[in-house]
Parts: sequence; structure tokens; C-alpha cells
Amino acid sequence: MSAITPGATEHEKLPAMASRFVEAAALPWQQSRYEGIETKTLLVDPSSGLLTMLMKMAPGAKLPDHEHVDIEQTWVLEGSLDCGEGSCTTGNFVWRPAGSRHDAWAGPDGVLLLGMFQLPNRFFEKDGAELDFLGREWERTWGQAHARRQQARFA
Repeated sequence: MSAITPGATEHEKLPAMASRFVEAAALPWQQSRYEGIETKTLLVDPSSGLLTMLMKMAPGAKLPDHEHVDIEQTWVLEGSLDCGEGSCTTGNFVWRPAGSRHDAWAGPDGVLLLGMFQLPNRFFEKDGAELDFLGREWERTWGQAHARRQQARFA
């Protein structure tokens, strides 16, 4: 199994088919490369790109221009997440189709959300670079996983 919860070391001792219970409150918030945005990775599969994370954004914090390479799902737990198409508020859910592209920002009270990604987003930098959320070159990091998903989709 290649999926993990970073920081949950007790998971390493479990049998391959055992459930992984995650004490989210015990995981530390990690500062992202974007001001006012912190995350807790609940699940990541480095081989496929599958990713589930909690994200906390301060009021007005912004995720710059990015593409949802595959379907993204977001459940807003507190506050609001805004974009040019509208606002997703506490208790509500938004999903975005593969290939959609936009900026997003936290509303006036900030936002706490659960994000679920089939592949990590591709962020478009002003210098032309295409990076993932962690600042790694998107194609080098996720290109093979994307190609496998595309091939399986059209097989």
C-alpha cells in the first residue's frame, strides 16, 4: 500500500488491510507556501496522486490561479470559500470538474475545509512554472500518475 497519513507513525505497524484511524486534532498544522493557509494531510498516495486534506485559510487568504487536473471535492466546515463563480459556505459542498481553472479565497471569517483531490492541483506561476501545492514541478511530480489515469479512462 502506498497511501499514508504523514505524521501517523503508528500506522506503519498495522497490517496492510487494517483500517487507519486518524486523530486529526493530533496532527500539526503545516504552513503552506501561500500566506495565511495551513494544511493537515489526512491521506496521500504518492503513486496515484490521491489526496485528502484539511485546509485552514485566514480571512482573505488566496489560492492563486490553479487548475483542477481531475475532480476536486470541497466540504466547507466553517466560514466560506469564494471564487468568481460564487461562495461555498459552512456545511455546504462544491465539486469542480477536471480541467476547471480559477483563483479562490477565504471569506471575511476565513475558512476551514476538507479537500479531496484525485490528483493535486496545478498552480500557474507568474514566471510560467507549473507547480503543485508544495511548490514542486507539477509534470515531474504528477505527470506519470496523470498519464496512467488518462490511459485507464480511455482504455
